[in-house]
Amino acid sequence: MNWDQVEGQWKQIKGRVLEQWGELTGDEVDRVNGNREQLEGLLQEKYGKTKEEVRDDINRWLDAA
Repeated sequence: MNWDQVEGQWKQIKGRVLEQWGELTGDEVDRVNGNREQLEGLLQEKYGKTKEEVRDDINRWLDAA
């Protein structure tokens, strides 16, 4: 899956995002609204990871989807 697909199907995919990153709330995921940069920033904030670590995490998640 690529990010364009994620953006286009955000309403269906946000449940998977919540499963993958359990510290996120539904409201936070709603605000991201498919924007990868916003998701990366939110994950950095919640998990205390670097931008590179978060980007790698998202890429692994996309590859597995």
